[in-house]
Amino acid sequence: DEFFKNIFGTIRKELQTIITISYIISIGIGMLFNAKKYSEFGINIFDYADVFFYLIAPFADIKILFFTLISLIIPYLIYFSNDVVKRKYPQFYSKANLGLEKRGWYVVLNNLAFGGMIIFYLFTAANLYGKISKKNIITQVNTTIKYLDNETEIGKLIGKNNDVIFLYQEENVIAIQIGS
Repeated sequence: DEFFKNIFGTIRKELQTIITISYIISIGIGMLFNAKKYSEFGINIFDYADVFFYLIAPFADIKILFFTLISLIIPYLIYFSNDVVKRKYPQFYSKANLGLEKRGWYVVLNNLAFGGMIIFYLFTAANLYGKISKKNIITQVNTTIKYLDNETEIGKLIGKNNDVIFLYQEENVIAIQIGS
């Protein structure tokens, strides 16, 4: 089919740009999901994390990777299917949109609604991820951290980055500097 040849030809020509934009979006999604996870414990992860933490954020947790892939694929499929319905079934499309697609402002409004839907989905999914992560962390077994002076801390491991380990201890969160 000529239509699919054109799509794949365009994708092949723009593959580097598509990969770069997808990675940047993935980093943003990873940052959002990590921020929600840590904020469930009252931690502002942006105060503790460095750039490298965010560069690997989308790949650090399989759930974040899953939501990232879904967040990149589903909007494209919805947008693509909307275009297919518009071309193949113009009368149905016009009735479904109450004839508004004939207005000059419809394209802008449609794109804004589509973008708003994606943002709403991401924030809803990130909130859900944060709540599920907190539940999983609270129910996990305790972790023991031993300092250089043989003192120990016991708690539930929330997470860590290059500089800090976060432990949850009976409604309290402690941040332990790595190397202390």
